[in-house]
Amino acid sequence: MLNHPQTTYRAWTWTEKGESATLRIAEKALPKPGPGDVLVANRAIGLNPVDWKVIQRGHADWKPGHVPGVDGAGIIAAAGEGVHLPEGLRVAYHQRLLRDGSFAEYTLVRAESLLPIPAEMTDAVAASLPCPGLTAWQAFAKIPPEPDRDVLVTGAGGSVGLLLAQLAVGQGWRIWVTAAKAHHEGLKGLGIAGAFDYRDESWRTALQAALGPRRLFAAFDTVSGDHARSLAPMIGYNGHLVCIQDRLEAAPLPGFTTALSLHEVALNSVHAHATERDWREWRETGARLFRRVAVGNLRLPPIHVAGFDSLPEKLGLFKAQSLKGKVVVTV
Repeated sequence: MLNHPQTTYRAWTWTEKGESATLRIAEKALPKPGPGDVLVANRAIGLNPVDWKVIQRGHADWKPGHVPGVDGAGIIAAAGEGVHLPEGLRVAYHQRLLRDGSFAEYTLVRAESLLPIPAEMTDAVAASLPCPGLTAWQAFAKIPPEPDRDVLVTGAGGSVGLLLAQLAVGQGWRIWVTAAKAHHEGLKGLGIAGAFDYRDESWRTALQAALGPRRLFAAFDTVSGDHARSLAPMIGYNGHLVCIQDRLEAAPLPGFTTALSLHEVALNSVHAHATERDWREWRETGARLFRRVAVGNLRLPPIHVAGFDSLPEKLGLFKAQSLKGKVVVTV
């Protein structure tokens, strides 16, 4: 095991449903990786909305002492049976919610899910990518690659929306987005056709005017199920509605109208349902995303870096939107 004189490690643990301030620091026994697992010595932890949401509402399989956190980056400290990855390899990961997560000095992760980090990429950037990057990719992959189509991405000022909008521009679609006005100039510089302020109640009317006789081929919603439902009438015949934040349990339009296709995005489900082929695609996609970011072909939001001991405080500020962009905690 790589440089392991200690037998315990520090972790921020969940105690009860509530705000991030309810997290408590704890000393836990350093685990040994079983078959197919690796022990990652975390160097950076990416904070995501899913973190504070699950901390707030709880999880059926969480008990006091569970370690939250889905995104991390570090080095392989030890590998279990059947794993042929070297100790010291820099990796990033997206962790299953049922397992102890990334809010810790060490995390046990399935080797099949690991994403090698390019040499020129910092740990902080690597930790900021798995959840938003792979979510954007999963959403993007739902839609047929038909060129010269009009596509809407809501919430393009956030991490998922920003990455998704850039992937969509590269598809040859004409991209429209919603975002706060502060983001509009930067988004248009990425090849976005038009940006609308989501706080302006008339933005849908303005988008329809900009479309003219055309209709949306697809809409990617990063806001909520209700918000996704409100977008359905804007989508044309045989179009697509992709729900990233919630799942629509009922069709948003009557049957035999525009023949709208609904798509669900559920990144964490990969851990329970992926086949070997799915994991291979996961790793290949992650490598492409990391490479594009490393060479400047994909732009990320600003990254705010803080220390491990401030994790609950920073997660609370992130939830309150007092910190814009991504928040990464270093270990």
